[in-house]
Amino acid sequence: MTINEKQDSIVEEFSIFDDWMDRYQQLIEYGKELPPIAEQKKTQQYLIQGCQSKVWLDAELRDGKIYFTADSDAIITKGIVSLLIKVLSGHTPDEILNTELYFIDKIGLKENLSPTRSNGLVAMIKQMKAYALAFKAKNDGNS
Repeated sequence: MTINEKQDSIVEEFSIFDDWMDRYQQLIEYGKELPPIAEQKKTQQYLIQGCQSKVWLDAELRDGKIYFTADSDAIITKGIVSLLIKVLSGHTPDEILNTELYFIDKIGLKENLSPTRSNGLVAMIKQMKAYALAFKAKNDGNS
């Protein structure tokens, strides 16, 4: 599945909810499905700066694709990072760097977040793209 197909699937899932309380509930459900980050990675090194709540994010490159793990101490934030992982995990650094994450606006996520959560969302995306950039640079250096 391409990144855009994953985004379209999320947009479709969220379109059945008229009410933002239902969408928040869906976000919480996504958070529960989040593959857990290793406990030893819940350190300052993996903490995303710019998030009001604590969000730890890690990434590893396997067979040319990046796989993310994360956790958060806030249930809505955990749901948000879970959505980002659902969309971006399992793709190449180039795919991640060249993608536009349009699903965030399409499901109305950005406009329904508090400014601090919205800044956190931007920080999470920035960190995921930074991992992609680092893996790409490392790969380009090896070829």
